[in-house]
Amino acid sequence: MSASLETATDRMTESFREKVLRKCAESMETKEKFFATYAESLDQMSRALAERFQKGGRLFVMGNGGSLCDALHIAVEFNHPIIEKRLAFPAVALMTDIATMTAISNDLDFTRVYVNQLRLQATANDVAMVFSSSGKSPNLIYALEEARAKKMLSIAFSGKDGGRFPEVADYCYIVPSFSIHRIQEAHATAVHIIWDLVHIALGAEDVT
Repeated sequence: MSASLETATDRMTESFREKVLRKCAESMETKEKFFATYAESLDQMSRALAERFQKGGRLFVMGNGGSLCDALHIAVEFNHPIIEKRLAFPAVALMTDIATMTAISNDLDFTRVYVNQLRLQATANDVAMVFSSSGKSPNLIYALEEARAKKMLSIAFSGKDGGRFPEVADYCYIVPSFSIHRIQEAHATAVHIIWDLVHIALGAEDVT
């Protein structure tokens, strides 16, 4: 029996407890690889984001599907800090205005839902941050291109091979996995770490 068939057979005979532990181990391994690769860059990016906030800049976040939830997550963390005495910073989740989203989609095209809003609302002092498991979403690519044209700071989170994101973002973080679940789990952890690092960069006490 080949190794691949043995692996498939082993997974079929696993107990649910074993499945839970295996998936957890896979998630931890993926995160360890991701953060080992990007720790220094995440530090630099968080400091740059903190500097933009300090100068009155805003964070515009975007995503689709499950990645939309990751984008919304970091927005609420900055808008409403969960730790007492930490500052709130302006984060705008462009996907929450359903009327504008559907109007643009209906009258133009879904690929324009973010870039048109960004073009109208953002300035060079602001930051664009996108989340995707593939890095191939046209509406996010257009938004990143607009952010670059406006000279905004642009940050992209992806997985798989990164798609187009490395070409169009100032900072691009690619989770080394083709599993959407593992990718989004790493993104969710990155959300909390970035939020923490931004506050530390601005003088807040470190927390666990």
